[in-house]
Amino acid sequence: MTTFDEREKAFEKKFAHDQELKFKSEARRNRLIGRWAAEKLGISGEEEITAYVKAVQRADLEEKGDDDVFRKLRKDFDAKSLSISDSDIREAMSAMLASAVEQIESERK
Repeated sequence: MTTFDEREKAFEKKFAHDQELKFKSEARRNRLIGRWAAEKLGISGEEEITAYVKAVQRADLEEKGDDDVFRKLRKDFDAKSLSISDSDIREAMSAMLASAVEQIESERK
């Protein structure tokens, strides 16, 4: 195997690792943001919270990116007349993603 082939395989492996981390992080972020939103919405009881988290996770399947999750949260907050700004939602989503990455990386060690 040539040096070029070895480098190519290494890049492919890193890309696959990065994609896996991205997928797992976004999935965990959706669970975390779902729990955060459930609390804001006054949803209580583990079954109800779990059902809401699953609804957030399903919303993420609508399209590529985070906008589908954002729209779900925005719609739910508006339906309850909660005054949570768009920037607050986006900041929470970013913070939850960072937390998810941290959690996943610490679990790998």
